[in-house]
Amino acid sequence: MMTSNPWRPDAIVLSCEHAGRDVPPEYRPRFRGAGETLRSHRGWDPGSLGIALQLAANLGAPLHVTTATRLLVDPNRSEDQPDLFSEFTRGLGECDRAEILARYHTPHRAGVERTIRAHTDAGRRVLHVGVHTCVDELHNQRRELDCAFLFDPARAHEHELCARWRDALLAAHPAIRAPFNRPYLGTDDGLTTALRARLPAPLYAGIELEARQGYVRSRAAQRGLADRLTAALLDATRFELSSPEPGP
Repeated sequence: MMTSNPWRPDAIVLSCEHAGRDVPPEYRPRFRGAGETLRSHRGWDPGSLGIALQLAANLGAPLHVTTATRLLVDPNRSEDQPDLFSEFTRGLGECDRAEILARYHTPHRAGVERTIRAHTDAGRRVLHVGVHTCVDELHNQRRELDCAFLFDPARAHEHELCARWRDALLAAHPAIRAPFNRPYLGTDDGLTTALRARLPAPLYAGIELEARQGYVRSRAAQRGLADRLTAALLDATRFELSSPEPGP
């Protein structure tokens, strides 16, 4: 998988699609009595925002965040996906669902793409990292991971980049369990998958990080993982932290 001329990013863009479990006031009646569900992994990705904020600070990279609960609308799902809306909002009328999309779905996805295109339009290579977390166990199956790398294995530059990133991480921290494409496939529907179809392949690498929630339960653990991932990424790519931001 390694080549003599490895793919290296000129810019890094971060996103966090499930950073919070906020319910906008106008939709709170639909979520009455749903507090436990909102607090669960169905409502958000606990720990993802702490990791993303630390990565952004370490890398000097722009971070796009949305804190509305994914149970309102899931910003990591395309509009044609059946789980775009949850049982709390799926029954709304077409106009109401369109309003939710316009306010809580499209702006996040469009903002991430706009930031990336400011670089790719200038011929710069962009590493887009979407930060997520997953529960330790689902359907009686333990997730045997601490932090996983999700990518499209058919895209050689994404596979190679993740291999180098993980190698650097394990060289410094061999106890970390860091599989590829678990517990989800990097080609499943998501923002990175959608952007692969819209952006030039040589200039865009879309990677999702999936940290196990029990591994990043505390803020200190979130910062610690982000610091380890940062050091490994810099070692693997020789990314220049002083890379200029795109112009207006």
